[in-house]
Amino acid sequence: MEEIGSTEYQCPSDVFLQIIKGKCKTTLIVLIKKGRNRFGEMRRTLPTISERMLSRQLDELEKDGIIRRESFPEVPPRVEYFLTPYGETIYPIIREMRKWGYIHLEKQQSV
Repeated sequence: MEEIGSTEYQCPSDVFLQIIKGKCKTTLIVLIKKGRNRFGEMRRTLPTISERMLSRQLDELEKDGIIRRESFPEVPPRVEYFLTPYGETIYPIIREMRKWGYIHLEKQQSV
């Protein structure tokens, strides 16, 4: 059993799952990686997520060191999100998970 802070994990992969669980976090990481890094762009791409939930998920990803938020002193204010170098390391894992998901969906549809 692994302990990080006050949280105990059964195995290290549980830490990964804890970070990416949440409404659309993996999709947000993919969107940011592909250059859709402004709040409004993400909101339009994910119409089923509320602004409050989108903001919360972005805050959590930032707190976990996966993304960074950059504010630009412009009028109107502009904020963009970017993957951190650490966040870049999680992207290949998510890409493989998505591939597996597509394969699984195709398999289920052919049954």
